[in-house]
Amino acid sequence: MIDLRLRRSVLYMPGSNLRALEKARSLPADALILDLEDAVAPDAKDVAREQVCAAVRQGGYGDRELIIRVNAPQTPWGEADLRAAIEAGPDAILMPKVSSPAVLENIADRLEALDAPAGIKIWAMIETPAAILNIQAIAAARRNPGTRLTCFVLGTNDLAKDTWTQIVPGRAPMMPWLMTALAGARAEGLTILDGVYNNFSDLDGCREECEQARILGFDGKTLIHPSQVALANTAFAPTEAEVAVARSVIEAFERPENARRGAIQISGRMFERQHIPMARRAVAWSEAIAARGQ
Repeated sequence: MIDLRLRRSVLYMPGSNLRALEKARSLPADALILDLEDAVAPDAKDVAREQVCAAVRQGGYGDRELIIRVNAPQTPWGEADLRAAIEAGPDAILMPKVSSPAVLENIADRLEALDAPAGIKIWAMIETPAAILNIQAIAAARRNPGTRLTCFVLGTNDLAKDTWTQIVPGRAPMMPWLMTALAGARAEGLTILDGVYNNFSDLDGCREECEQARILGFDGKTLIHPSQVALANTAFAPTEAEVAVARSVIEAFERPENARRGAIQISGRMFERQHIPMARRAVAWSEAIAARGQ
């Protein structure tokens, strides 16, 4: 059986906004990033840390995955954020500006020193030119269990800022970086999430970018507004037709007469045995969504 954790819609919630933290308990997002970094002004960092950690401890978020994005270790708030997040016990801690594997190795040392519970995982923001150039080494840090690395999160706004790249419909200038990051993640079995769509009033544009990200192979998309959640949930779900084809592939290869065949024809299309894992994932994906009821 495939153990599939849904991360179609991963919504950033500003830690300084208590009302938003409370509202998030009823939103249909698969996961929530409770943010202490970019979404929080410097003079609100301490309050945001207290509110986010209190919210995680209080719970009430159902089966939504909870991730705390801390400030980078070299900032004035980084160490306090990390300590508080570990004590709160989220599903994961999101580290910003992971530009080399050394960042993850250092975090591994801090997690061990602070006796962090084993269930807390590490997600890494891929948001600098150096991160793209070092992506294979960063992804390979997963081989050290101490890093607890499970997921890449693309920071496309920061990538645009640092490279002077314009974010345009279709994202052609960024395509090499998106696919490089995705290849690195897949090579090491990591989940990878697309960056945010900035214009939350443009639902059609958001829908198109979600659909593009799914075609490219991303597991889900990070979001900045509740109005984007349903779009991502739909875009990153297999269609009924896809699930039907997947079931037919699995069933066909399980027939005794096909036991020794490497490829078979189904409705005019050729399928090889390498398509079986893809078919099983589509079915498991559909079943996981049905179990959530969203």
